[in-house]
Amino acid sequence: MATPSMEDYLERIYKLIDEKGYARVSDIAEGLEVHPSSVTKMIQKLDKDNYLIYEKYRGLVLTSKGQKVGKRLVDRHHLLEEFLTTIGVSEENIYKDVEGIEHHLSWDSITCIETLLEYFKRDTTRGEELLRLKKELEES
Repeated sequence: MATPSMEDYLERIYKLIDEKGYARVSDIAEGLEVHPSSVTKMIQKLDKDNYLIYEKYRGLVLTSKGQKVGKRLVDRHHLLEEFLTTIGVSEENIYKDVEGIEHHLSWDSITCIETLLEYFKRDTTRGEELLRLKKELEES
């Protein structure tokens, strides 16, 4: 089971590989705002736990396990961003809020949020009603 810190690294590595085709220690460190030495230590741990294959000076490659977990984490992040947007959270708060809650929700809760979003998508008037109610409550 990946720790929240491991999840952050896997999510970042997955995104870098998806966007650039590779993930360098310096890019990971910059994206997570940590020192390269911390990245190297975590990469070694992720290698030991079979999430990736790391060869010093040659780079890293996600294993199928790492790809699966990385994709799931990126999807979870996007789902939570969409959820917070749908319920009317201010855009400037969304990223920070997602980062704050994503590791603390069970996969059961994530599935329920996914279901709720689908509920709103199937009839857009539901979302509009929710935002009207939010505005009404804020004004009272």
